Amino acid sequence: MSTLVQDINLLSKENNRRVVDQPSASIHGCDIFSGAGGMSLGAEMAGINISFAVENDKYAADTFKQNHKTSSVIVEDIRNVKPEKLANTPPFVLFGGPPCQGFSLSNTVTRNSMNEKNSLFEEFLRFIATLEPEWCVFENVEGFKSFQKGRVVQTLKSRLEKLGYTVSYDVLNASNYGVPQDRNRFFMVGNRRGVKYRFPEKFNYSLTVANAIEDLPSLENGDLIDDLPYKFEANNHFADSMRRKSTTSKQNYVSRNKDYVIERYSYIGQGQNWRAIPDELMTNYKEKNNCHSGIYKRLNSNRPSVVISNYRKNMLIHPYENRGLSVREAARLQSFPDDFIFQGTLMYMQQQIGNAVPPLLAKAVFNQIKEMS
Repeated sequence: MSTLVQDINLLSKENNRRVVDQPSASIHGCDIFSGAGGMSLGAEMAGINISFAVENDKYAADTFKQNHKTSSVIVEDIRNVKPEKLANTPPFVLFGGPPCQGFSLSNTVTRNSMNEKNSLFEEFLRFIATLEPEWCVFENVEGFKSFQKGRVVQTLKSRLEKLGYTVSYDVLNASNYGVPQDRNRFFMVGNRRGVKYRFPEKFNYSLTVANAIEDLPSLENGDLIDDLPYKFEANNHFADSMRRKSTTSKQNYVSRNKDYVIERYSYIGQGQNWRAIPDELMTNYKEKNNCHSGIYKRLNSNRPSVVISNYRKNMLIHPYENRGLSVREAARLQSFPDDFIFQGTLMYMQQQIGNAVPPLLAKAVFNQIKEMS
């Protein structure tokens, strides 16, 4: 074992020592716009019991139910859900990430929740106003901070303050909190205690793609294999923590790409993208130079992953093999443990993983909330 891996093991052991803690029955959280449940998993890792989740997408809700069996899942348009019927007492924390495009500053005077463009943003505030949680966490894409030149952030902050919350916000990079991925997410945290939330300090190590997935089985283009043995014993603490409740690698599902796409992959080295593909193999693109830098990106095994969002459409490439990422590999790069099972078709699984908040990033946020409570 290399000195670098040994150092990572020692440093990460304490930060990830309770990858799946037993939640406390007395500390309850509520997850709205829950998706597959990345935020909820992070909360559970921090010892918070999830009372209920609200999610309108059937497949994401099915995944949530599969992996959070003690939680109630409301599969419904959130605008039709009455929060007062879901909780008898104020929860410890309420959290969620409504789509940022769902808010329109043109409606800030009347704040009419019936306005279609405004309503999802308003629903987050409606749940907080009704349930009065001790803490609230709003999560979104990094771009939310600059959305409409920052006015939306200030509006949200002002609205929460009027509801009695002391508010802090920041953009956190998941790779600073034990996640093997460079992924920035916006967080706004508020509490009714009158204390200013301090965002968690960055960990003093980072994890690479190799740390995350090199023990997972070799695969080929289009493989759809439910269970396979691991390639070898976990050789770092992250991989060990991901495998803690699983004896095999599950959901080794890879999208099948056409032969000409696989041929293109063969020209791309680690860290390179479509620019490495010979022009004669890219004739179907009218203007090759207009391609996004994230297209045909082969992951660098010695660095944290690039953002795992729509990794099927972007055709992110395995660092060593000429194929796309499997469901399990993408889940690992998001810090979902191997016993976390996704539901739906392959496309829906990939979408759920890409949209999720990395659980270990969420765990760091919730751990800090508990320490300040």
